[in-house]
Amino acid sequence: METLTEQVTFASALELHGLGALQRARVQTLQINVGKVCNQACHHCHVDAGPKRTESMDRPTAERVIALLQNTPEVETVDITGGAPELNPNFRTLVEESRRLEKRVIDRCNLTILVEPGQEDLLHFLRDQQVAIVASLPCYTAENVDKQRGRGVFERSIHSLRLLNEAGYGKLGSGLQLDLVFNPGGPSLPPPQEALEQEYKRRLREDFGIEFGRLLTITNMPISRFSDQLVRLGKQNQYRQLLASSFNPDTVEHLMCRSLISISWDGRLYDCDFNQMLAIPSMRPLSIWDIDSFSCVARDRIQVADHCFGCTAGAGSSCGGQLS
Repeated sequence: METLTEQVTFASALELHGLGALQRARVQTLQINVGKVCNQACHHCHVDAGPKRTESMDRPTAERVIALLQNTPEVETVDITGGAPELNPNFRTLVEESRRLEKRVIDRCNLTILVEPGQEDLLHFLRDQQVAIVASLPCYTAENVDKQRGRGVFERSIHSLRLLNEAGYGKLGSGLQLDLVFNPGGPSLPPPQEALEQEYKRRLREDFGIEFGRLLTITNMPISRFSDQLVRLGKQNQYRQLLASSFNPDTVEHLMCRSLISISWDGRLYDCDFNQMLAIPSMRPLSIWDIDSFSCVARDRIQVADHCFGCTAGAGSSCGGQLS
């Protein structure tokens, strides 16, 4: 694999490999970030979410998203994220209406939300709606998880995973998808996804009797809290250089932004959730109030910046895990 010097930008890296500017094809995935309210405040969170945040999608915005979704039949998947998306008062409406339109729905769940007071019926709702769950669990040991996500988070996460298994999630033949997400604990690339998945499955099965589907490895983006952590460690430049020097042109064809549009809690459109957190709008800085369907952003050029090296480093990274 060729390496890049730190002076090379992401745009010039694409040009160097004869790849040209990134362009979206069809919009197959609608990713909705319903806000920054969360019951956790994780060290690596690129959203800077937490219990004290107030940004949250309101009812008119949620209703407009559903109306546009109805006008965009090529969208196959609705991917709902946050914060803890389940804390948004319109989360269940977004799920129900998306399922009514026969869309696959993903809930990006932090697991502990399932055992929060007031969420006692959440698991049954997700199961009844056949929602796919993609859940964060950055390690299979308590020490590493609690270090990243807060004291007691691992224990509550394991409890939630057991409840999910009891409801059928992660069980072969149930049709209830349960995938886990791994993020490195520090400034390094994720290890190979397949090998790590096997180790996760072995440890979680032997230690806790837990089953799940896939493990998705995701590279930490030098954004928000993780960027602040890199600065404190004096490793921000080193990590950015690691990402740039690990550029893999084979990942570019599979980048999630080529088939996805991201919607913020206030209805603005972005090319991905990372661009959203950096306030880098789509080429046409539109909101959901300016369009009649999401089809209009197909074939648009995608806004890139140097954080995009995070998605193309090594084996690649996206919301769906390893790319190549």
